[in-house]
Amino acid sequence: MVKEDSNVLDLFLKIGLDEKTAKNTLANNKVTTNLTAVIHEAAVTDGCDRAVGNLLYTVATKFPANALNHRPTLLQYIVSTKIKTPAQLEAAFAYLSATASENLKVHDFEEACGVAGVEVSKDEIERAVSEVFEEKKANILEQRYRTNVGELFGHVRKKLPWADPKVVKEVVDLELYKLLGERTAADNEKPVKKKKEKPVKTEDKAKVEETSAPKQSEEELNPYLIFPSPEENYKVHTEVYFSDQSVLRACNSKELLEKHLKVTGGKVQTRFPPEPNGFLHIGHAKAMFVDFGLAKDRGGGCYLRFDDTNPEAEKKEYIDHIKEIVGWMGWEPFKITYTSDYFQDLYELAVELIRRGHAYVDHQTPDEVKEYREKKMNSPWRDRPIEESLRLFDEMKRGMIDEGKATLRMKQDMQNDNFNMYDLIAYRFTPHPHAGDKWCIYPSYDYAHCIVDSLENITHSLCTLEFETRRASYYWLLDALSLYQPFVWEYSRLNVSNTVMSKRKLNRLVTEKWVDGWDDPRLMTLAGLRRRGVTSTAINAFVRGIGITRSDSSMIQLSRLEYHIREELNKTAARTLVVLNPLKVVITNLEAGLVMDLDAKKWPEAPADDASSFYKVPFSRVVYIERSDFRLKDSKDYYGLAPGKSVLLRYAYPIKCTDVILADDKETVLEIRAEYDPSKTIKPKGVLHWVAEPSPGVDPLKVEIRLFDRLFRSENPAELDDWLGDLNPESKVVIQNAYAVPSVSKAALGDRFQFERLGYFAVDKDSTSEKLVFNRTVTLRDNYAKGGK
Repeated sequence: MVKEDSNVLDLFLKIGLDEKTAKNTLANNKVTTNLTAVIHEAAVTDGCDRAVGNLLYTVATKFPANALNHRPTLLQYIVSTKIKTPAQLEAAFAYLSATASENLKVHDFEEACGVAGVEVSKDEIERAVSEVFEEKKANILEQRYRTNVGELFGHVRKKLPWADPKVVKEVVDLELYKLLGERTAADNEKPVKKKKEKPVKTEDKAKVEETSAPKQSEEELNPYLIFPSPEENYKVHTEVYFSDQSVLRACNSKELLEKHLKVTGGKVQTRFPPEPNGFLHIGHAKAMFVDFGLAKDRGGGCYLRFDDTNPEAEKKEYIDHIKEIVGWMGWEPFKITYTSDYFQDLYELAVELIRRGHAYVDHQTPDEVKEYREKKMNSPWRDRPIEESLRLFDEMKRGMIDEGKATLRMKQDMQNDNFNMYDLIAYRFTPHPHAGDKWCIYPSYDYAHCIVDSLENITHSLCTLEFETRRASYYWLLDALSLYQPFVWEYSRLNVSNTVMSKRKLNRLVTEKWVDGWDDPRLMTLAGLRRRGVTSTAINAFVRGIGITRSDSSMIQLSRLEYHIREELNKTAARTLVVLNPLKVVITNLEAGLVMDLDAKKWPEAPADDASSFYKVPFSRVVYIERSDFRLKDSKDYYGLAPGKSVLLRYAYPIKCTDVILADDKETVLEIRAEYDPSKTIKPKGVLHWVAEPSPGVDPLKVEIRLFDRLFRSENPAELDDWLGDLNPESKVVIQNAYAVPSVSKAALGDRFQFERLGYFAVDKDSTSEKLVFNRTVTLRDNYAKGGK
């Protein structure tokens, strides 16, 4: 690897790049690949003039991706110095971008970028400079040698775009000297800085910020603007390089694209293709947002396609779950399909691939395949006769060859720099559950995925960045079969902190009972999030906020998801009163048998005349507060209850602690005695939530509360060798006998509440008619951001 880097560095230095630029380029894989290809295409591996090398570097970094088939032509113009200035090169880029993959009209191209006999004389440059100086004379005299010379160059370039920049500079410098004379001492002084303006007053600042708030970009308002329309899918946007120096420039012919557009009516068609080998997680929420969201935005449709090419791991349970959870997330499939629906088409195309000389039956064992790939060696069966491979493949289909004794491999490029071109396997021998008894061979993902995309006339094949290296194989196969080619684009996968999202790891957590099933509320599975009380709209808002980018440096903090959950539940979750760890308070000056029904607000801004915005809470002689809301010793920064201190019971009255009943250890508080202020003349700072006995001697409604926390202690447990050892032992705390107000008894599965001062909670599926169970969805504040647990 070091030797390869050294060779590439020498190549970059030969074209005139300085050492620093060359080394910086090596750190960028994409630019390195492009520049290496450009140097070979331009046939300057032995070196070239520095000016030519700089233009080649610009081609490697800025050449329009939709016109890659014209890059060799442009390079010849550069090497022959017909195009020799940055201005000409920029004009060439603009022309080629508009031309895309269509035939190049040489005369128009040369005229557009100053090749067609355009020679700008020094006299013409002097006239243009003189005109610019006349126009800008007043400003130049005022600024003198502080004049922005770059602006003057720009004005000259508008008049004479193909003028030699060196000659322009000479003429401009001379004209400045003629107008201004020698530099004076004042010209060499540093400009006096303007005094800073006084800070804007707070009230004025608020007005300024209100009126000048930055507007969201178009892409923030609509993240799907980055994707081209189906009609544009004739452009080259991917090049596949082969070890024999040939290049495949992937694009659709005019005929293929017209046929595709006729079938689709020009509408966008995407696909969400999960493998049914587990429950979907929050990463799939991003994929759905991209696939279903783009189709919905453009008035098209999105297939829900089950990628059932790995029968050993697939279960009907997962298929049913995926169908249901896609609907819950708010998406409606255009059509539900299975890769196995296309087995006959895939088989026939495999036969055609063999006939065209692009596939062969191989007998290497998995270990031999691995060894040969590591050594970049061809299989000994790679060049067997086409008729022989056709016969053996037919025998594979009919079950005449034992499992593991043969595979069908694509004849790609074993010496390629991309390991995903190492003669990937197209078919193996294994029965398939969804396809029934008809098939005992099944296609691989790498073979089936792109073909089914093409058969379903998918316009945009969108996937995460780890599939980027498979793009070469994707287009190679479609080109080899002369099939329509969708537009492929990869985006960064969603990684959330303090969890794992690998299906293998998730499966282990579930099967080894580290968690309570695929819908355990501590998991980032969509079923787990839903059970926890998270809404699909909050998840989609979270995904939208992250955006659709190719930046792969994203470990998204869990607190960012929690922010969107709070935003939603704050508007939709009714308030109520629940006490987790009850401490008994006896109000001694309240009549023993008296129970008052008080009004409590379901919503903070509940209108006084709207009865539906209120609920009744009983207030009686015995109430319960949180044990954590009482201390034996008071302090200035403490707003809870303490001996001799008053607090306000939310929606009720102020109470003052008059006595404390302790256990035999003289530390454990058993009961508090207090007096209430029926006139509400006392105005204490502290406000507590509480629950009272609904009638004398009757305990309040008992409910079970489950407090969930981060499943793992580390931000990125997936990178740890002992990732299971990082599990948080306090990720689930169960409180069996919390107290709730009577109105909570009517709660049903899926109902969400804000338990005042405690957080947001949802009714769990384990609830029974005897006892309700609530899951904490999220706390009221982000404890982690403040250094809490």
